[in-house]
Amino acid sequence: MTALIIFGLLFALMLTGMPVSIALGLSVLTFLFTMTEVPIESVGLKLFSGLDNFGIMAIPFFILAGTFLTRGGVARRMITFTTSLVGHLPGGLGLAGVAACAMFAAISGSSVATVVAIGSIMMPAMVDHGYPSRFGVGVISTSGALGILVPPSIILVLYGVSTNTSIGALFIAGIVPGILLACMLAAVTWFIAWRNDYPRMPRATYRQRWTAFRESLWGLLLIVMVLGGIYGGIFTPTEAAAVAAVYAFVITVFVYKELRLTDVPKVLLQAASMSSMLLYIITNAVLFSFLMTHEQIPQEMAAWIVQQKFSLWMFLLVVNIVLLIAGNVMDPSSILLIMAPILYPLATKIGVNPVHLGILMIVNTEVGLCHPPVGLNLYIASSIAKMGISEITVAVLPWLLAMLVFLGLVTYVPEISLWLPHALGMM
Repeated sequence: MTALIIFGLLFALMLTGMPVSIALGLSVLTFLFTMTEVPIESVGLKLFSGLDNFGIMAIPFFILAGTFLTRGGVARRMITFTTSLVGHLPGGLGLAGVAACAMFAAISGSSVATVVAIGSIMMPAMVDHGYPSRFGVGVISTSGALGILVPPSIILVLYGVSTNTSIGALFIAGIVPGILLACMLAAVTWFIAWRNDYPRMPRATYRQRWTAFRESLWGLLLIVMVLGGIYGGIFTPTEAAAVAAVYAFVITVFVYKELRLTDVPKVLLQAASMSSMLLYIITNAVLFSFLMTHEQIPQEMAAWIVQQKFSLWMFLLVVNIVLLIAGNVMDPSSILLIMAPILYPLATKIGVNPVHLGILMIVNTEVGLCHPPVGLNLYIASSIAKMGISEITVAVLPWLLAMLVFLGLVTYVPEISLWLPHALGMM
């Protein structure tokens, strides 16, 4: 009954159009003041202790790094490099878009940054070369979702902080699924282009490829620096985020010189604004998680599931259904911060690996980014391509179906997520 009251109040507030972060905080405070006797002092203490987490510091640093890279010419160089490799194939520009999204995701950690940086360059280029605008929107909207799966994903950091799971293991676990999803999206792109005989680019010479690689090398090195540094034990994920931010500043201002020193305060302000918004959501989610734990809701749900004798297969199916429904009304960070503290104890009780659960939740939120009504990638692509949401929704369907197939694979073949962390001794 308590769970129904809390969630009913939360969704009632969300239906009024109230932002999720405010709805979270308001529903918690309403329940605390009217239906429970929790000392208000403990609420303040929980807020402080919940945010006093070393891992949370990685979030503003990764956001800052992504902001520098988005405005510093790194995306354009990566597009040039990927186009030189696959531009001559059927749907070459589309394939280059998928590859560029995967690479940029691996240095920005953000889906929004990936769609903005790659889409603003690639979608107009596809139209100029004779591709239908629907094709470009479908490719970039779905491939941009790789930003929350490929490390260093900000959403993976949120999951790690929420469940006390190793962020390093989560980063390594996201590599194989990220590559597999990129390959599946590329296969759909190639098939559609081949079937419709879309234009191809002239084959690049080896000299052109080498020049493009050399130009993009500074950006690609960031991937090696972050993942290599974490796995090599040189620094923690939080320290890696700080290094990434400093490195991004150096290459965009002093190496590529596409960002002037006078523009740096604007970048800092933009990153601070995004970080503040996310940290505000985290603050309210910490309160929500505290209330859930105090009212013993996860424990009661775990006991109910044990009584129902759900098989592992059925439990994972229920989790997917719940998360896909949540994707219709919430953004990825809100889903992670609300659902992770609830699903984590249930999953561990039934034998699901926490790292596998994290990747599973991330893939579900990726799907949510690519369909209305909350699909953020669609709205960003809509503003770039000047197309309506209904038209874009139809355009992304082939790639969205591939993502659902991929979700099934990740759900029931946990080795996709867990093989690499096991092989590297991180679990």
